[in-house]
Amino acid sequence: MTEQPSALGPLRVLDFSRVLAGPFATMLLGDLGAEVTKVERPGAGDDTRAWGPPYDPSGEATYFQSVNRNKTGLALDLDDPADRATARRLAERADVLVENFRPGVMDRRGLGHPELSAVNPRLVYCSISGFGTGAGAGLPGYDLLVQAVGGLMSITGPAGGEPQKAGVAVVDVLTGLFATVGILAALRHRDATGEGQLVSVDLLSCLLAALVNQAAAHTSGGVTPARIGNRHPSIAPYELFPTADGDLVLAVGNNRQFRALCGVLGVPGLADDARFATNPDRVAHRDALAAALRAALATRPAAEWAAECAAARVPAGTVNDVAGAFRLAAGLGLDPVVAVPRPDGTAVRLPRNPIRLSRTGPTYRLPPPPPPGAGRTEG
Repeated sequence: MTEQPSALGPLRVLDFSRVLAGPFATMLLGDLGAEVTKVERPGAGDDTRAWGPPYDPSGEATYFQSVNRNKTGLALDLDDPADRATARRLAERADVLVENFRPGVMDRRGLGHPELSAVNPRLVYCSISGFGTGAGAGLPGYDLLVQAVGGLMSITGPAGGEPQKAGVAVVDVLTGLFATVGILAALRHRDATGEGQLVSVDLLSCLLAALVNQAAAHTSGGVTPARIGNRHPSIAPYELFPTADGDLVLAVGNNRQFRALCGVLGVPGLADDARFATNPDRVAHRDALAAALRAALATRPAAEWAAECAAARVPAGTVNDVAGAFRLAAGLGLDPVVAVPRPDGTAVRLPRNPIRLSRTGPTYRLPPPPPPGAGRTEG
């Protein structure tokens, strides 16, 4: 059987990052064929190895597993001169280095971008920080903290209620994606010129960029967005509605969809009501519109409404838990889970990389590395 060609092989990635943003970025590179070496502290390793429950049947923390497949492991104590020398030798041969220590830590160890680029000019060096390398260099970069100070919690949660975080460390994930894009762009430049470069991303800037329309409401429109629960600031109806049995999400983005929705609900007159004629009209009168829709939706279960809306090409759906979401994806033929084999014949089941490439798609060659030993091992 011929091995599938990879998009990024034999790219060599040296991963000094921990927790989520950096490991997520390096896992994506690994999925696409890069050879990733994850460097961890001897003994304890990455902080997320201890972030449980839950654990998989082998006793490994599922948090760690979620972002560390397709990597080999290496235990190095960067406070030890011999281990630092090993790290430097590896960096001299690497194509990409990713780190998310506090700004200045790698420089003090002789592993900063200026030192390593001098001996490896082709190196793409990616630094991930919480708040940049200036006045915020000393601030701790935890996702919850950035969601709070970065404005995300101020627009998440019910109107008048307390600020809410997202249900996943979304700032770390977004930062990992931005880091990956930056790395790939730098590699494209290196392929054309032979020059490596420094790629820098920080959690706060990534969050502000990812606030998209809410951010532009402030920067361009002079508006400070606020919490409005499951409603959308610019679209209606675009929220959660109770039904006779369960909740239904409606995400109506244009006039055709709204008219079709009114037909499905048996209230065609709403589409002819001047208050609801256009989307700005519907936003201006969203409370009256929501009351009319709740009255109609209360007559039947959410699943029945979702099926009828789908048939009429109206965006709608029930609210799944995570298990239900995976069942939905499987039922749609999206194959959302991959089984990554371990040397002992077992496998770790992980979410599939969502990128589909017709020639050089993701592969799942290595399970997350085992815990690092107490002594130095060089790969």
